[in-house]
Amino acid sequence: MAARDDAVMSTPRDPILFISGAGLPAWIWDDVHQRMGWPHEVQVAARPSRGVEGSLRDYAEAAIGSAPTGRFAIVAHSAGGVIGAEVARLAPERVSAFLAVTAVIPKAAGSFISAMPVPNRWLLNVAMRVAGTRPPASAIRGRLAHRLDDQAAGRLIAEFTPESPGLYRDRTGHRSWSGRRGYVLAAQDRELPVALQRRCAQRLGHAWADTLDTGHLPMLEAPRALASSITRFLGARP
Repeated sequence: MAARDDAVMSTPRDPILFISGAGLPAWIWDDVHQRMGWPHEVQVAARPSRGVEGSLRDYAEAAIGSAPTGRFAIVAHSAGGVIGAEVARLAPERVSAFLAVTAVIPKAAGSFISAMPVPNRWLLNVAMRVAGTRPPASAIRGRLAHRLDDQAAGRLIAEFTPESPGLYRDRTGHRSWSGRRGYVLAAQDRELPVALQRRCAQRLGHAWADTLDTGHLPMLEAPRALASSITRFLGARP
């Protein structure tokens, strides 16, 4: 990612494109958006129409197509970090800032799977071949939603959507983006352990960081705290 000048850095007026993690519905961002009191356009990235057959580029192009007009800041969660990295590569002139929220960030020309440590990457490949990309309800409840109440966890399980294997296996492009970047770590995350989050933050080359005492879904567990992190990163007061 090559440095960019201050003229393209994020300001409090930047619209926001939220990119959800794999399988997660758009409504997970509702409470964060409400608590930010953001006066400008906010969108949640669309998924590709090809669904479980889509490539990573399809995901990135669908996100760009649903983004606010002009320049926007990306706030990407979990596997959304891979999509965000490709969005920033494909449309660098439109992305003013990139905040990763306990997100997977591969190396340039890397994939979600390649960003995982061994043996996790091997196990993930096998699991997708055998069972697809929708984890069992017990795994969603025990890892992804382990700090949520029963109602929120139940809704998440009911609305979890399988993703294309391409989201996990396809590699990002060779050219990376290097505008203003930040990383929010989740200290109690069972889905993406802190050590892996730190490696992803290093790959991102972040200049700003925050840590929240939450599991993998801070937008549902602590929306006010995450809203504060986002607005502080973007240079506005919560």
